[in-house]
Amino acid sequence: MKASDLFVKALEAEGVQCIFGVPGEENLDIVESLRDSSIRLVVTRHEQAAGFMAATYGRLTGQAGVAMSTLGPGATNLVTAAAYAQLGAMPMLMLTGQKPIRLHKQGMFQLVDVVDMMHPLTKYTTQIVSGQTIPARIREAFRQAEEERPGAVHLELPEDVARDDVDDPILLPTEYARRPSADEAALVQAAEAITQARHPVLMIGAGGNRQRTAKALRAFVDKLSIPFFTTQMGKGVVDEEHPLWLGNAALSDGDFVHRAIDAADTIINVGHDVVEKPPFFMRRGKRTVIHINFSSAEVDAVYFPQIEVVGDIAHTVERLTEALEPQKRWDFSFFDTVRDAFNKQLVEHRDDDRFPVHPVRIVDDVRKVMPDDGIICLDNGMYKIWFARYYRARQSNTILLDNALASMGAGLPSAMAAKMVHPDRRVMAICGDGGFMMNAQELETAVRLKLDLVILILQDNGFGMIRWKQADMGFDEYGMEFGNPDFVAFAEAHGAKGHRPASADAFAPTLERAFREGGVHVVDLAIDYSVNHAVLDEEIKKRSAKLKA
Repeated sequence: MKASDLFVKALEAEGVQCIFGVPGEENLDIVESLRDSSIRLVVTRHEQAAGFMAATYGRLTGQAGVAMSTLGPGATNLVTAAAYAQLGAMPMLMLTGQKPIRLHKQGMFQLVDVVDMMHPLTKYTTQIVSGQTIPARIREAFRQAEEERPGAVHLELPEDVARDDVDDPILLPTEYARRPSADEAALVQAAEAITQARHPVLMIGAGGNRQRTAKALRAFVDKLSIPFFTTQMGKGVVDEEHPLWLGNAALSDGDFVHRAIDAADTIINVGHDVVEKPPFFMRRGKRTVIHINFSSAEVDAVYFPQIEVVGDIAHTVERLTEALEPQKRWDFSFFDTVRDAFNKQLVEHRDDDRFPVHPVRIVDDVRKVMPDDGIICLDNGMYKIWFARYYRARQSNTILLDNALASMGAGLPSAMAAKMVHPDRRVMAICGDGGFMMNAQELETAVRLKLDLVILILQDNGFGMIRWKQADMGFDEYGMEFGNPDFVAFAEAHGAKGHRPASADAFAPTLERAFREGGVHVVDLAIDYSVNHAVLDEEIKKRSAKLKA
């Protein structure tokens, strides 16, 4: 058997259904082996987009998505996607080609040490030097990519190794060991701390965003009636229409949720990953922080929990739910005050009819047209803060945002992968004009794949997030403006349909029509970012500061 055929059969054995990538000369043997396989080759227009799609596929399925590139520039184009998956805990395998390692005649042409380059960005990276080792290398790569904490892995398959003949190939079984349960003593200690607390609060982070964990956390909240809040990557794990939801830590401080955090004497911290911006700063002796995660806490200057319960998160939460009962000593009255003030502020500006459109109106109108299981995929920009704070996610993984690497350019590819994983659900990419243009070429890919997809471009003709930070730091605006193409004409040139609502009232109906019609639609909407400082830096902080425990 040819080694490339064995490679593809090993991928099939792992359950791989599609590979995203850009083929090159050095992996044509793999491409040929894919021709008659069950695996679909999805050709993208840039390797970075292929990586973003593979990472999102892994995020939504729990099975490593696969991205492919050739050597040299193809492989270097995967670097941002590798960091995106690694920091965001998304299982992804990158496959890159390479020149023959036994004999090649091109000197240093396109030659980059890709394995060494991938070392700091992956959980596992290696060059395959013998076709006989392919099953073992692939099994190990998938094991590491998918086990907690998930992330990126990389295999390099040189051109001559791909053409080798292999004898008696044996595909390895894909069974996984059960995740370890938490130590009984740690569970008892955590349960006692929660029982003795006066003002406990639950925080849900990125590690809680797993299907079984979401079910366990909902049961925990419903039984114990402990209020909860989320980090950006923990949104939707528990329905944010739940009456105990205190909000999202989208802002670093000064929000209503931070008043609740300040008043809490015990924080039950489920799945927090220090890769996200800290939602609160620990102060020694002020409160007890309980760390519940798959692994022990990575100590940081602002995160050093007193109690650690390490093991399968869902199992830990289930056992705590069984062990705990609501306590008369628990006092949530101030949390109720915080929630009432937050909910009142949250609905303001929903009916604002200004144009360009107020960010809150945009968030609210998107929420209206998206069903509970609809998926919005955010690129990175100023609007991400508005959506993280104002958008009520009803289910886990229905708002895909990146608060780890926070890379621009991921919104459209992420939405494309989400639609492929969930073809029967509404999916919308939400991008700034800056982020969209970083991978705008993938509009052709979306049209070619015949996806039903709505792409919302929020246009302000500049780098809105950095402009906000620049003003917040007291600098005069400089270097933030750029021009844009006609996005409607751009969409139509790619075979998509373009729309440009001319009023706030026209926005939601435009989205609804696009979804009902099907196909790829680009909606170019002007957004009013002049309210960023007034609302996010001044109004929220002043109003929340008036709340006293």
